[in-house]
Amino acid sequence: MYTLHIGNKNYSSWSLRPWVLLRAHGIAFSEVLHRFGRDNLNNGFRAFAPNARVPCLIDDGLAVWDSLAIAEYLAERHPGIWPAAAEARAFARCAAAEMHSGFAILRGQFGMNVGVRVQVKQRSPALQGDIDRVQALWNEGLARFGGPYLAGNTFTAADAFFAPVAFRFQTFGVAVAGAAAGYLQRVLAHPAMREWEVQALAEDFRDPEHDADLAMIGTITADLRAAVALA
Repeated sequence: MYTLHIGNKNYSSWSLRPWVLLRAHGIAFSEVLHRFGRDNLNNGFRAFAPNARVPCLIDDGLAVWDSLAIAEYLAERHPGIWPAAAEARAFARCAAAEMHSGFAILRGQFGMNVGVRVQVKQRSPALQGDIDRVQALWNEGLARFGGPYLAGNTFTAADAFFAPVAFRFQTFGVAVAGAAAGYLQRVLAHPAMREWEVQALAEDFRDPEHDADLAMIGTITADLRAAVALA
C-alpha cells in the first residue's frame, strides 16, 4: 500500500493534490500528517522526502516527491488518472502543468486556508489576471470536452491540481462566470473534497505564518476551524 506524507489539511495545497486524486480514484493508501513549523524543524521532512517537502508518496520504500511527479507515477499504475482520449489528455496535462508552474500571484496572495472566509480589501490587476486565466481555462475545458469535469466525465489529475484553487476561491469569495461557476461548486462538493474539508476544519493547530498572511489580504469574516487546543 502507498504511504502519502502530507502537511496540515487546512493549509497544504500541494498535499491536497495527490490526496484528493487517490481518494477520488479509490486507490488505497495510508497517510502521515505533519504539522508545518513544528514537524519540519531542522528539516525534519527530510526523513522521508529528499527535498524536505510535502507531499511525498512512498511505494515499497521508493520515495516519489512533488505533486506532479506523484500524479505521473500513479498514472503509470492506475487507469483514469489522465483522460484516455489523446486530445483531452493533452489538455489535462497542459492545465495541470500550468497550475503547477504558474499562477504565482494567485497562490502567493490567496494562500489556501480552508476554514476561514475573508473579505478581500482589493485585488491587484496581476491577481485579477490570474483569476481570469483560471476562469478561461475552466470554461475552455468544459466547453471542449463536455464536462462535468475539466477534461471530460471523469475526475482526473487536472481537477486535482485545481482543487486547491476551488478552496481558495471559496475562502476569498471569488466568483467565476459561465460553466466555470458550476464546475467550482462541483469540485467543492466532490466527496473527496468534502472529506478533506471536514478533516481540515477539525484540526486544532494554527500556523502563525500562514494566518498572518490573511491580515495583509483582508478581514476574516468567519472562522469555521476547531478551537486551538491549550498547551
